[in-house]
Amino acid sequence: MSHPILTDMSAKMKKALDHTLHEFAAIHTGKATPAMVEGVMVEAYGSQMRLRVCAAITTPDARLIQIQPWDAGLTKAIEKAIQVANLGFNPIVDGKVIRVPLPDMSRERRLEFVKTASRLAEEGRVHIRNIRRETIEAVKKAKFPEDEAKRVEKDVQAATDRFIKDIGDHFTAKEKELLAV
Repeated sequence: MSHPILTDMSAKMKKALDHTLHEFAAIHTGKATPAMVEGVMVEAYGSQMRLRVCAAITTPDARLIQIQPWDAGLTKAIEKAIQVANLGFNPIVDGKVIRVPLPDMSRERRLEFVKTASRLAEEGRVHIRNIRRETIEAVKKAKFPEDEAKRVEKDVQAATDRFIKDIGDHFTAKEKELLAV
């Protein structure tokens, strides 16, 4: 796995995997995580900024997200941004802190999230396969000796299988987490 083409491919596949896992993290499983709200865009100082830039986001327990703005003047803007983001959350302003209790999830809602996770997993797999295709094309263009080309293609396929399995394993874990009541 020392070939520059393989090193490049591996880095791209790792990036695709990381992206898929980050998308998974944003899926609401009934357990509070800062990732659920950190990307919400807040109107602050005349521009739009991500919530994670203008506040500390913590999860004091599994059913609650707590947001502490760096500037207390942004409290109302943050409350509004969470409502407008349409995440199904109902923020409660409590002095300088915004509490976001997580609603209980219905079976239907859980199944919707499983479908979303499944779609994200498939997008991740497609991305990995595209990287594989591009790498195989690069190997052909590089005109390696036949035995080296075959070895590199075998390594490409092994990496592809490994990353696709990784996405599958993470999807299975996410599905289990979503369906656990």
